[in-house]
Amino acid sequence: MTAPTSPRIDQHPDILALRAHSEAATSTPVAQAVEALALLCGVYLAASPWIVGFSGASTLAIHNLIVGAAFACLVGGFGPAYERTHAMSWAALCLGAWTIISPWVVSGHAFATAAVVSNVIVGAVACLVALALARMGMARSRR
Repeated sequence: MTAPTSPRIDQHPDILALRAHSEAATSTPVAQAVEALALLCGVYLAASPWIVGFSGASTLAIHNLIVGAAFACLVGGFGPAYERTHAMSWAALCLGAWTIISPWVVSGHAFATAAVVSNVIVGAVACLVALALARMGMARSRR
């Protein structure tokens, strides 16, 4: 006995409309610039202990490496699979906010001023970029 034939799910009209929507959302130069800035933000956060020079504070250095890599991987998925990942921009916002407060939470009071300044700035930029990504996803879905 064979299963009844049904149309393939990737040819469903709703899936095609969703892909067209995501293609329109990510094809603008502004969207591509925001995605590139977000990716650079994650890469900088991962490398910041060695760029700024606080790699001696091992807990914060390892924390920044892990959170930066997670942020870069998260926003790196927005480009090729935007229709499935634009809702995760809120997770990127949480990572950005965590980056701002992490010097005090992760390493207590044993941190360098350069670490605080670096984390606060990159965290604020990450939050702004995540909000821009979320806004682009919501604005395109309303149209």
